[in-house]
Amino acid sequence: MRSCEGTGRTIEQAIENALFELKAPREDVDIKILSEGGFLKKAKVLVSISADALPKYEKRDKLRQEEQKEAEEESKEENEANDFVETFINKKIEIAENKNNVQIIADEEYVTASKDEDGNLNVKSEKKEYFDKKVDAKELLENILKALNLTAEISVEEDEKFIRYKLNGDNLNDLIGHHGECMFALSYYLNSVSKNDSRKKIVLDIEDYRTKRAETLTNLAKRVASKVAKSGRYYKFEPMDASERKIIHTALQNDDRVTTMSKGEEPHRYLIVFPREYRED
Repeated sequence: MRSCEGTGRTIEQAIENALFELKAPREDVDIKILSEGGFLKKAKVLVSISADALPKYEKRDKLRQEEQKEAEEESKEENEANDFVETFINKKIEIAENKNNVQIIADEEYVTASKDEDGNLNVKSEKKEYFDKKVDAKELLENILKALNLTAEISVEEDEKFIRYKLNGDNLNDLIGHHGECMFALSYYLNSVSKNDSRKKIVLDIEDYRTKRAETLTNLAKRVASKVAKSGRYYKFEPMDASERKIIHTALQNDDRVTTMSKGEEPHRYLIVFPREYRED
């Protein structure tokens, strides 16, 4: 995007709204006033990237495209694991152990998910009678681990609000997924199909990922806050799970230099960090 129309109660607000959409500072743009506004009428401006700044934005767009392509290639394996778990989430299931794979009876389909010699996940299905049955969460995790030829120690901790299942072992990256997406999906699935008379929320943690990720996000939030305060420009995070957005909100809630806001719809909801004065305008 090289230009954008902005509207607002005042010309200044219209300019700020357009700058926000362009992701550009004022010094890199040309501004044309289309309407000064008035009674019951909003001000309107056209903000365009200036000719001398255009090469910088063309280079930025090219770098973003390259980074996106690289990220897509790197996440191919994680996406396969995510697809495997999503097969579970979308179906009411009964798990039955069968050597090195998992058999799932669900929605009139008999689904078999397994890994081949190269480590690729394969899912096959055929028509079968439907069963609706809640399963034990620990047994369910054990079956999934066997399906993927993985070995892990499963421990359970319970408090007033949560039942926490913790997995520790080797080669569990497939179950964690890109930024924990597979683990979060599997945690959601456990809540959906497990026997849980206490009504407590089940939380899955693999290799202490949640603790490590919280530390990483907290440190990242502080670095971003310093960058935003210094540059005067907002920072947009990639879409992330609600629990991870909360970590960043909490880390910056007492920082007088910046403020945070979540935007978008799940599962693509993301978080933005603003200079505090920018938001207050």
